[in-house]
Amino acid sequence: MEIITKDKKATLQLKDEVFAYGYNEGLVHQAVVTFMNNARSGNSAQKTRAEVRGGGKKPWNQKGTGRARAGTIRSPIWRSGGVTFAAKKQDYSQKLNKKMYRRALRSILSELYRTENLIILSDFECKTNKTKDFINKMTGLKIASALIIMSEVGENEYLGSRNLINFDVCDVAAIDPVSLLRFDKVIVTEAAIKQIEEQLK
Repeated sequence: MEIITKDKKATLQLKDEVFAYGYNEGLVHQAVVTFMNNARSGNSAQKTRAEVRGGGKKPWNQKGTGRARAGTIRSPIWRSGGVTFAAKKQDYSQKLNKKMYRRALRSILSELYRTENLIILSDFECKTNKTKDFINKMTGLKIASALIIMSEVGENEYLGSRNLINFDVCDVAAIDPVSLLRFDKVIVTEAAIKQIEEQLK
């Protein structure tokens, strides 16, 4: 398929197997859930009464003190004691075959193209690293929220966009299903298009 880039400087030939792929909602959902679960750290950890240090000696005699029975100072009802149902480190990672992952990305990119949310530019370059200049550039393109995919992210583009929640800049190797679906528009440079087609063929 042919497409004229937004800045009208070139006509680009897109590969149908990447940008005319059928939309598979179930596969896209699976890819998104897998990606988000793999990003979870699962580092929450607490100690049970058996893991808390100390408490080996009975605090006081069983009888005769007038106080309640106590066998250890590390009981869950004591201050600094163990946790009754302690949280432990968990592995939330899931596996998704590479072929399925690539198909999900092709499905998302194709849907972005069909809904006219995929914008292709001949090039994307910021003259300075100022956030104001980056915002002015996006205002000129009339875009309020977008993921910008470049063949190589420059320092100006990275520094100019890093404080903005409505924009993100990445290279082809860093694209993921969540980022592709998170923003209203996806801007791709012509050089990045070639890399995407090579990566997802």
